Order: sequence, then structure tokens, then C-alpha cells
Amino acid sequence: MDFLRPASWEEALAAKAEHPTAVPIAGGTDVMVEINFDHRRPEYLLDLNRIELLREWEVGEENVRLGASVPYTRIMESLRAELPGLALASHTVASPQIRNRGGVGGNLGTASPAGDAHPALLAAGAEVEVESVRGSRFIPIDEFYTGVKRNALQPDELIKTVHIKKADGPQQYSKVGTRNAMVIAVCAFGLALHPETRTVRTGIGSAAPTPIRAKEAEAFLNAALEEGGFWDNGKIITPSIAKQFADLCSGAANPIDDVRGTAKYRRHAVGIMARRQLGWTWEQYRGAGRTLEGAA
Repeated sequence: MDFLRPASWEEALAAKAEHPTAVPIAGGTDVMVEINFDHRRPEYLLDLNRIELLREWEVGEENVRLGASVPYTRIMESLRAELPGLALASHTVASPQIRNRGGVGGNLGTASPAGDAHPALLAAGAEVEVESVRGSRFIPIDEFYTGVKRNALQPDELIKTVHIKKADGPQQYSKVGTRNAMVIAVCAFGLALHPETRTVRTGIGSAAPTPIRAKEAEAFLNAALEEGGFWDNGKIITPSIAKQFADLCSGAANPIDDVRGTAKYRRHAVGIMARRQLGWTWEQYRGAGRTLEGAA
């Protein structure tokens, strides 16, 4: 196994173009596990730790530009207001040591359905900026996952930046595991309210071959909130709407039985998380509305 260690982003792109099978490594929290257990033996490892560009982030007027190697700890500390869903997801990642090393780019690169960041990125509607010596392109998060541990990257491309719209409403995230830390998700769920467009987006992890959205549930809830005037009147969402939303989220899952849980349990847990998160986010939205009215 050869170890490639570029000193700049341009050198990294050139190395990836010359060795398309090279496996990028930054935090190494997924790749090194596979190598240590001899599940993977790449011909080349492409070390990206000297690339400062990948550890930078920028908060713009509407979006956050998040470098692929920005560690989860930094997201928790510095971007909680702008990316609340992703910050909550970051809290659930393994241990403090791993959160100091791992970043969103690693989750996207491995594309494991159990990756903690995926539901939050789906709910927020992120875009992934990838680059090669041929140029750069943006991949909507909905099109990024192409199969079990497969993504839309071309062999010579590297993940550069994730672009995420700043939260314009409440966001939530939760995951089910056998304990509170150092655990792979049995299943996970993310929810984001987008009051500016009067829409809701979801993200489901570890309950299908790829991370997915519950699009039918989103369409139902979007229509119910609009028809009932909920965005304007701030009324409590009725139990029947919440139950239907949860049932549709559960139905969107396509899980398997494995050592971490049964398919039946995963579907049930997704529905429970969806119902609870809808209640939490809507209460936050109603509270924010009351605060604004009082201030006026």
C-alpha cells in the first residue's frame, strides 16, 4: 500500500487523477477500521490532512460553506445557530476524540446508510461540491447517494465543500442505538422546518440501502400545514396529522434485519422519532412566533 501525501489541494487533485483508485483519508474514522480488520486493502491511500482548505468554513448571508474536513467538534461549537440539525447529529458521533478528527466529508465519501450526518444533510437540503482536474460541480444531496456505500463521485473526483442553507426554522435530529456513545445507529431521523418556503424536509438513516427522505410524508405534511393555515395561525398540529406523518415516515423506510435490530423495529422507531421531532420543532416554531409578536 502506497501512501500519497499532497501539500495542496491542486496536488491532491493531480494525485487523484493519476491514481483514481486512491482512497482519500482525513479523519480516518471509517477507512482505518476497514483496513485494520482487513476488509479493505487499497493500493493507494491519499492523505488529505495537509490541505488547510478542507478545514475551513464560511458563514455567508444565506449559506454555510463547510469544508469537507471540518471536524464535528467545530460544527458543534461554531455552527449551532446556522446548522442546528447537523450540530445535533454531530453530538451523536462516537467519542470526543473521533469528533475531533471526523468530518462530514468522510460520511459522504463512505456513503454508509448509517452515517450520522446524512439525515441532517438531507433535511437541510445540502449540496456537495466536488472537484477534479477537469473542474468542479455541485451535486444535490438527494442525488448523491447511489447505492449501498456508493455515491455519485467520479473516480478522479474529491469532495471539497458542502454548501448548506442557513436554518430559517427549527431543526431536529435523533438516533437510536444500544447506548448513548460509540455506537452505530440502529436508525436515525432528521427533520427541518423551512418557514420561508413553507415546506418540511426529512432525512432517514440506517433504515434503507441508502440515506433517504420520506417524500410522501413531506408532501402530506406540507399540504396539511398549508390547508389548515398552520404556518400563519401557529396552531398546535392535531394528533391525527402527526400520526399520519409518522406512519408515512415509517412506511418510507426499507430496512433489513441485522445484528443491530430488526426491520420491524427500525420502521417502528422511525415513526416514533418522526412524531416526536414534529412536536418538538413545531413547538419551537410556535414559540418563536409568539416571541416575535410580543416584541412587535
